[in-house]
Amino acid sequence: MTRMLQEATQDWSCSLIVASLVGALGSSFLYGYNLSVVNAPTPYIKAFYNETWERKHGHPIDSDTLTLLWSVTVSIFAIGGLAGTLLVKLMGKCLGRKYTLLVNNVFAVSAALLMACSLQAGALEMLIVGRFIMGVDGGIALSALPMYLSEISPKEIRGSLGQVTAIFICIGVFTGQLLGLPELLGKESTWPYLFGVIAVPAVVQLVTLPFLPESPRYLLFDKHDQAGAEKAFRTFLGKEDVSQEVEEVLAEGRVQRYIQLVPVLELLRTPSVRWQVLTVVITMACYQLCGLNAIWFYTNSIFGKAGIPPEKIPYITLSTGAIETLAAIFSGLVIERLGRRPLLIGGFGLMTVFFGILTVTLTLQDHAPWIPYLSIVCILAIIASFCSGPGGIPFILTGEFFQQSQRPAAFIVAGTVNWLSNFAVGLLFPFIQKSLGTYCFLVFAAVCFAGAVYLYFVLPETKNKTHAEISQAFAKRNKAYPPEEKTDSAVTDDKPNGKPGADSSSTLDNYVKNRIV
Repeated sequence: MTRMLQEATQDWSCSLIVASLVGALGSSFLYGYNLSVVNAPTPYIKAFYNETWERKHGHPIDSDTLTLLWSVTVSIFAIGGLAGTLLVKLMGKCLGRKYTLLVNNVFAVSAALLMACSLQAGALEMLIVGRFIMGVDGGIALSALPMYLSEISPKEIRGSLGQVTAIFICIGVFTGQLLGLPELLGKESTWPYLFGVIAVPAVVQLVTLPFLPESPRYLLFDKHDQAGAEKAFRTFLGKEDVSQEVEEVLAEGRVQRYIQLVPVLELLRTPSVRWQVLTVVITMACYQLCGLNAIWFYTNSIFGKAGIPPEKIPYITLSTGAIETLAAIFSGLVIERLGRRPLLIGGFGLMTVFFGILTVTLTLQDHAPWIPYLSIVCILAIIASFCSGPGGIPFILTGEFFQQSQRPAAFIVAGTVNWLSNFAVGLLFPFIQKSLGTYCFLVFAAVCFAGAVYLYFVLPETKNKTHAEISQAFAKRNKAYPPEEKTDSAVTDDKPNGKPGADSSSTLDNYVKNRIV
């Protein structure tokens, strides 16, 4: 383990570590925190809803309306996430990667104030609106953060750096569970403070991130600030001579000037990336529909159905956050050694098995006193299987499958599928659980099995491969040449005129082999 840790961190400069930690703390950490923070105070929030409803309408709320209101409270986070995903392209172009993350903190602080003050104001609408705004923050964060980190990282640690996003999601989930304990903030009088805590990581990012450079690629391509890009390269790479890196990016820029950003509809119609798009859509759908968010949102309810005494549930729930954090860290350490494909397929495959066992244990929980505890083991195993691969790799694949001009549209497609699937799980799971009882997890087992089978037959390994090599792996299925060939011809046309683009193709090839584009 020590050797793997040393190999995984040998290319990490101090500034790169700080950028990844601070960026993830104010972004993916908050996403994970908001997945679990609604879990512990559920009975108190429902009581608050009932009291507010009775005061406004003169009679108690009926159970179906309460279930619907609670489902909306949980799932509207995903609708906000979809809105944030659609905003991030414009924000990233106008503000850059770093300042998009900084401005995004305004959403987090505003949402924290709304939700924290909802009880005192006696307005359940404030909590729901706050959850929506927090979703906007999450949608922007989960697109802007991976772009920022990928553009400042060497290719050799691309996978490990990509897992930082997943690791901090898990840490956020664990923190939400920890602060939700009755000894801390999980009490009737203090549950609004659980939502007020959201402002703390946002403020930390606001006061820290300004001291770090912007993405050097953004500075060169969008701002044409070569001096600023050189300074950013020196900061993130930890060395003084960055002339080669600057020239390589400039060479790519000479190639990219022949390519315009691809709109979403054009990306969907492009034959050469047809299977890449389909793979991203299926992987992102399985990422949400595999059932992990159902466990994060409704862990207390699941453990209650398993027969666990109510006083023990918060502490058993805490163990799920610890397990997923350890599994995500393990994945970050081994992803460059094992590759994306085995971790992703193996994760979905193991989840299928453990969901099946969980269904059996929940069905037979009254037959022996030890069976409910076997249900807990299954839930922990499902979480570990998810976080060891499917929890972070889908975001990495979205960046690896597509060239620079296609990547923004690809992230919009992936984000849309991600948040719509998240919304569907949050809204429908209570009704699925109510209708199917202990058999509800067979639905998620079927999703995981279908995802594993598809990826086994379609997904190539992308570890340490350039975009050209990944495109070639899909070329036989797509039955179309990748668009790079048009770029090469455009660059070749410059040679008789003696333009600087003449050498950019070979320079770019060298760049792609040694560093992430």
